[in-house]
Order: sequence, then C-alpha cells, then structure tokens
Amino acid sequence: MSKRALQKYIASLKKKELEAQITDLYQRFPVVKEFYDFAFNPKEDKLVQEAKTKISNEYFPLKRKRPKARRSVAQKYIKRFIKLGMDAHLLADVMLYNIEIAQSFAHERNVPDAFYKSMSNSFREVVQHVSIHGMLPDYKDRIVKIYQTTQNQNWLFEDEFSKTLDILD
Repeated sequence: MSKRALQKYIASLKKKELEAQITDLYQRFPVVKEFYDFAFNPKEDKLVQEAKTKISNEYFPLKRKRPKARRSVAQKYIKRFIKLGMDAHLLADVMLYNIEIAQSFAHERNVPDAFYKSMSNSFREVVQHVSIHGMLPDYKDRIVKIYQTTQNQNWLFEDEFSKTLDILD
C-alpha cells in the first residue's frame, strides 16, 4: 500500500474506527507500543542509562566470566534511538561511550583485527553524526581523546581513524 493510498484510507475512516485501529496496532505490535510510549513519555535519560549499562556489560560483564565484546549490542541501541527520534546530543553520548568503553577493554586484552575495524566504523559514524548536527564544540574533546587513545595504543587501522577526522575540517 502506498503512502497516498494509506492517507486516503485514513481520511475515509470515522474517528471511532481510527481510534480502534490505532489501539489495535498498539496492542499487537511492540514497535508501535514503544513508539507511542516514547512519544508521550520519552524518559530519554533512563533509556541512555540502560543502553550504557548493557554496552558496559558486553565488555566488562558482572554475571559471567568472559566478555562478549559485541559491537552489535551498541548498534542495536543506536538504531533504535534513531528510529525513536532521540535527542541528537544523547545519541552522540551513547555512540562515544561505546567507543570509550571498547578502548578500555582493548587496553586490557588482546582483541581480533575485526574489533579494530568495527570500532573504526563506529568512530566514523559518531564523527559524521556530530558533524551533521553541528555539535562539534560539545564533543570535540571526547573525539580527540578517542583518536589519541587509538594512536597511543597502536590500534590497527590508525589511518582510518585519521581519515575520519578529516571530515571535521
């Protein structure tokens, strides 16, 4: 169904029918429920804290012995926050936190080459996000610190991190 056809269909419904359909969607689909819950009661700080806890637990687990160190956990939260329309500053904070905690982890352990490539991608994404939303003054220190840490720890793909910083010029 096209957007135009949907709009035409919605316009043909009576108010009670439309309310019933929206209520039905809310009950049937968790994504719709999550959208409306967020739209009417964002609690962004709570969501950010939950994401940071889960991301931290990936690298420094509290209940298990071995860390899983999966970038995908952070990426799922980031994509979810983008879909919900979370504040750009809070999203940037989560994105930067993901890299910072990963750097702490990499400093203490041997990690595979794919880990560095993955973090390079995350770094590029956050720099683009900060640049697009004009938030460089707010996050420049954290971005530079992350870059310097990659240099100090001799991370693989150092040139990728350097190229990413060129976006800011």
